[in-house]
Amino acid sequence: MAKIAPKKPNSANRSYARVILSTYQRVNCHIPGETHNLHKFSIVLVRGGRVPDIPGVKFKLIHGARGYGLDGLAKRKSSRSRYGTKDFKRLRLDLIPGDFLETVF
Repeated sequence: MAKIAPKKPNSANRSYARVILSTYQRVNCHIPGETHNLHKFSIVLVRGGRVPDIPGVKFKLIHGARGYGLDGLAKRKSSRSRYGTKDFKRLRLDLIPGDFLETVF
């Protein structure tokens, strides 16, 4: 994982990871979003789609895929499906305290 400066006229640092695919190719992948929890040797899910302002980056990592190392972003309100964020309003309605106590005991 590292950061790279994009081409002109853009100016923010973009985070990317060097990934070895299952076909043993080494590719650079863009890490979308503001934060990530990747570590070295994490297993990630990769999709195609280049980033126009970063030279040589033609793949993106997928946030929130189950069983992979890149968790969803916790504080997203909009575009949640892109970043693997659950709808916390719906989750709160699904939790009924009586049902929860019955499953625990």
